[in-house]
Amino acid sequence: MSREVRVYRVEGLALFSPDRIRRWQPFTVDVRALKPEHAIEKVYSDLGSRHKLKRSHIKIISVKEVKPEESKYKVLRELESFTGWSIE
Repeated sequence: MSREVRVYRVEGLALFSPDRIRRWQPFTVDVRALKPEHAIEKVYSDLGSRHKLKRSHIKIISVKEVKPEESKYKVLRELESFTGWSIE
């Protein structure tokens, strides 16, 4: 059983409503996870907590594994080269 953390790109639609007009808006998020199912769960959790969205207001279209260098977030790119803490 591999416990290697990978970077996944999750694309989908979310029902954001900044005003009275409600419409589905596209989103793309890169997350680190062990499996694609864990990446989807992370996206549901993040969008729900940040934007107060219910799971029924989020539609996942695709989940793809991407190389860490291709991530659009600097933090995810730097975490791949992280080897550990050193105390001197």
